Amino acid sequence: MFVMTMDQRASSGGPDRVTALVEGLNGPSPGEGPGRGILRPFQRTAGDEVQGVVERADTVVGIALSAARSGHWSVGLGVGPVRHPLPAETRAGAGPAFEHARRAVERAKHSPGHLAVSGPDSAGDQGAELLEAIEASLQLLAELEFRRSPEGQEAGRRMDAGGTQREAAEELGVSQQAISSRLRSGLWGESRRLASVVSAMLERVDRLVDQDQDAVDQDDEDRPRGSGGQS
Repeated sequence: MFVMTMDQRASSGGPDRVTALVEGLNGPSPGEGPGRGILRPFQRTAGDEVQGVVERADTVVGIALSAARSGHWSVGLGVGPVRHPLPAETRAGAGPAFEHARRAVERAKHSPGHLAVSGPDSAGDQGAELLEAIEASLQLLAELEFRRSPEGQEAGRRMDAGGTQREAAEELGVSQQAISSRLRSGLWGESRRLASVVSAMLERVDRLVDQDQDAVDQDDEDRPRGSGGQS
């Protein structure tokens, strides 16, 4: 399971961007059906912080890179089990994935790309290596997304939405050659291939920590009623 926590950067000197972010994340996404894999909607947790629970790795990567592209958010990704049943309110959730997301977003504030990833030690050496590779790759992608020119970002968004270069050229009123040039200079194709690799690595880590979910569920069964369990 994946928990994403995002904190607005430089919030004291700018407008509150939480409402627009939450509406964008929870609304329909271009080229996506209803099964985007957002298990619990993103919502404000405290101050300028937003949190959501996601089960699809490709959705996680897409959201992280979109946040990086804007330059307004520090993004923490927590990998691990959550306590079941998940409450209707994301901010009422608990479990290791939430704790990892909290640690990750604090590190993200001082990390390349303003992005960090955290997961359980129980994933072993293989899991630790995957988490390190995932974080490094996402940080590289985040920097690339942020530094891409506005024209390159617009061309990339059209392609991400499932359009063709010809359609993008017609919509933007430029030649197809111009769209191709913008995508090449912005390394759009290379970044999307790396994003696909990162999604696959996230899925592998998620499978490695699946056994932890059984331990969390058993702990909840053994916990006396009324003892809470929120973190």
